[in-house]
Amino acid sequence: MLIKEIARQIKELRLSRNLSQEDVYLDTDIHCGRLEQGKNNITVSTLKVLCDYFQISLSEFFNRIEKQLSK
Repeated sequence: MLIKEIARQIKELRLSRNLSQEDVYLDTDIHCGRLEQGKNNITVSTLKVLCDYFQISLSEFFNRIEKQLSK
C-alpha cells in the first residue's frame, strides 16, 4: 500500500506541474514511469532528487502520503 501511495504522489506532483515523464527524465535522469506504477521500489536518494525537482521537502511529501493513508 505504501509503495502505491508513493507512486501516486509522484505522478500527482508531475501532473500538477504539467510535466511529462520525458520532461522529468531529461531534467533528472530518472525514469519515473515504473516508479509511478509502483513496480519499482524507490530509494531515498532518488526520492530526494524528485522532491527537490518538484520543490517539495521530503517531510512534506511524506505528510501528503500520511494524510492519504489515514483516510
